Amino acid sequence: MCGIWALFGMASHTSIHSNTSFTKIHHRGPDAWRIEFDRRVLNACIGFHRLSIVDCLYGMQPMKLHQFPHLSLLCNGELYNCQRLREQFDFSYETKCDVECILHLYVAGGIENVVANLDGVFAFCIIDAEKQRVHCARDPFGVRPLFRLYSETGVLGISSEAKGLVDMRSELNGAAYKLEPFPPSHFETYEIDPEGSCKLLEKKRYYTIGETPPFKPFVPHTSLRGKDVKQNIRTLLTAAVRKRLMADRRIGCLLSGGLDSSLIAALTVKLAKEEKLPYKIQTFAIGMEDSPDIVAARKVAAHIGSEHHEVSFTTEDVRQALDKVVFHLETADITTVRASVGMYLVSKYIKEHTDTTVVLSGEGADELAQGYIYFRDAPSSEAAHEESVRLLSDIYLYDGLRADRTTSAFSLEMRVPFLDLQFTSYFLGLSPNSKRPQGGVEKHLLRSAFSDTGLLPDAILWRHKEAFSDGVTSKKRSLFEVIQELVESRVSGDALREAATKYTHCPPRTKEALYYRTVFEKHYADLASSFMPYYWMPRWIQVDDPSARFISHYSADD
Repeated sequence: MCGIWALFGMASHTSIHSNTSFTKIHHRGPDAWRIEFDRRVLNACIGFHRLSIVDCLYGMQPMKLHQFPHLSLLCNGELYNCQRLREQFDFSYETKCDVECILHLYVAGGIENVVANLDGVFAFCIIDAEKQRVHCARDPFGVRPLFRLYSETGVLGISSEAKGLVDMRSELNGAAYKLEPFPPSHFETYEIDPEGSCKLLEKKRYYTIGETPPFKPFVPHTSLRGKDVKQNIRTLLTAAVRKRLMADRRIGCLLSGGLDSSLIAALTVKLAKEEKLPYKIQTFAIGMEDSPDIVAARKVAAHIGSEHHEVSFTTEDVRQALDKVVFHLETADITTVRASVGMYLVSKYIKEHTDTTVVLSGEGADELAQGYIYFRDAPSSEAAHEESVRLLSDIYLYDGLRADRTTSAFSLEMRVPFLDLQFTSYFLGLSPNSKRPQGGVEKHLLRSAFSDTGLLPDAILWRHKEAFSDGVTSKKRSLFEVIQELVESRVSGDALREAATKYTHCPPRTKEALYYRTVFEKHYADLASSFMPYYWMPRWIQVDDPSARFISHYSADD
């Protein structure tokens, strides 16, 4: 995880001396930074904030290789097949940094060759001074963030987070522009004209969710056991975790005690022993007192033998964190903000009290394996499958965004094995009927795949789906109720009555929603429609609040 930032088509003195945009993403890479003018390209300023994970000595960017002096690379990514690409194409690497393979793939076959061969997560920018081209791309699920500012006058800005670009709008002298998330599964190519302005030449989707990945698979097809679906799920998820152990920094796991994080933590501990990592895997649980998540995570940690940390938080912690959470998230979505508070606080603890830098978590499983309780209300198996694909397509705006921003706020790198491309492709390709909830149990196929393996206790493997707000507190007083009590005095009834008129896009209908929107507008005025296309809500049922506890068949225990 790091921060990339670049500006093209604007006078260089503006980008450096008239604002502090570049420094606003410093938290993504506190180990080193560099900002420079690329004199080979008119009006080009590129910057990088580094968090050292792989090749701590020689991995600084912008990356320039002796072999390709006309190229520069900015990349926030982890490319798990970098060594296999070296062997497959006989590349001669100059560093041990995983992202170097991007430049070799580009020279060998252009931007399409790059995105077709990367197994990992990434957001990158290639500057080709010889052709006066800029190429940008983002991984299929948008695990690594990227924002793009593009004006009618030919100004192009890119940044890992929107906060690195918002102030640039005032430098556009009234020109029309768009500032929005760069779309996952896409690449774009821009031409730089003799006056230094950028012109979009090509925008293309290179991958559709559910397709077989075009790169050489990490797990050969011959290693999969035909119709033995459960064994194949185990094989592919294990491989997804194994490749994510690539790091020169300490690895840990977030552990809520639910199915998703428990599976990832258990596999991480198991594989870390096999790989002989020189430290014990740390696991981290958060909750208020003995909340359901704290109790369940404690059982998992004892079972898998991790070095376990329990983080307790209070109402005061929530009060102090709430505005900061909205600022880092860059969204006012109700569900996303609520679910981010605990992850933000546990990330703060990890940064301040441990040496863990890489964190694995269970994001993506609910979207992929139909884990949300409302999937029980799907009108058909096909509709449920289509909903999974929709959720995965938009995960970069919601759960994926939460996972990245809450951890990067404290200079941690999040890795999400459930969004491994080979694993998701296989799982989505299974029969729609096989993926439906069964007997009132969501993610039944995923659970049964690991049944009788001893990897997790049965009580954890078959633990009911917990609404995050309930898991970290209790059914008697959920986290969202704590938040609602906090914002009650901060938002007036008159302000709420006027909210729908003031904010016509995604109008806030509660004091909680209005409070989030007010904080959001303070930092990202007029950008809600670009950053938050809709509020995340359950489908197929009528509820006024996104919390799962308002669904009739929600069955969390006290």
